[in-house]
Amino acid sequence: MGEGYSSVMDVLYRISMWIAGLALLVMVAVIPVGIFARYVMNSALSWPEPIAILCMVTFTFIGAAVSYRAGSHIAVSMVTDRLGEMGRRICFIGADLMLLAISIFILWYGSTLCYELWQQPVAEFPILTAGENYLPLPIGSAIMLLFIIEKICRGAQYQRPVVMLGSTS
Repeated sequence: MGEGYSSVMDVLYRISMWIAGLALLVMVAVIPVGIFARYVMNSALSWPEPIAILCMVTFTFIGAAVSYRAGSHIAVSMVTDRLGEMGRRICFIGADLMLLAISIFILWYGSTLCYELWQQPVAEFPILTAGENYLPLPIGSAIMLLFIIEKICRGAQYQRPVVMLGSTS
């Protein structure tokens, strides 16, 4: 597991960042449309809420993977800052292993949820089924698993030196 894996993770990271960003953008654009239609036009639309929920789930699960890889996730380091190097390393490994277990759990049960609800229609938004609406759970968890594996094997992405394209070193 070397540079090739990290290069693929770089591409996946950028794609995931774009997907999470677009989901946030669409969510922010759709919510005012629903509010305007309901309170100004006095005619509630059925589609803004399901789209906003789908975008929120997408942003949350795929955005969490992006945040993890970038090292910009929320972390309370009050205790670990006071530990020695070995204690800090043990805490970071423990945190990664717990996140690995949680990601496997969400991947398994998220996939099961999608499978069970795949044919169930959503009345307010008939384009997608309920199972399709929950696809960001297993997809985001799978991406998170790939990023965790990369961090365990290669170290944190945000602590590695930047390799410029075309450099000869």
